[in-house]
Amino acid sequence: MIPHDRDASIARMTFASIYPHYVSKVERKGRTKEELHRVIHWLTGFDDQQLEAFIDEKVTFETFFKKANLNPKLHLIKGVICGHRIEEIETPLTRQVRCLDKLVDELAKGKPIEKVLR
Repeated sequence: MIPHDRDASIARMTFASIYPHYVSKVERKGRTKEELHRVIHWLTGFDDQQLEAFIDEKVTFETFFKKANLNPKLHLIKGVICGHRIEEIETPLTRQVRCLDKLVDELAKGKPIEKVLR
């Protein structure tokens, strides 16, 4: 289980501060920003315009995921990310952020987009 102070710190992080890391991670591995956006759209329902607005407004992950229309297949995202088993993370927001991290990881590792999107 992740300590509660870690949960609070994740909630306060801005999407804008993490997004460039997602982009560089996938592009370094030969994937595209468009594929990244497709993954984010699958998970959250957000389109490119909404993502840009969230970046410009520097919204926190807490706000980002509160506004999301989460994919009903979210529960299918399993595995270990940042040393924690996703399905064992108790705090919903932290689990959602780690699910996004896992999808970005899978994309960067070359998994076919159809499999990343479950």
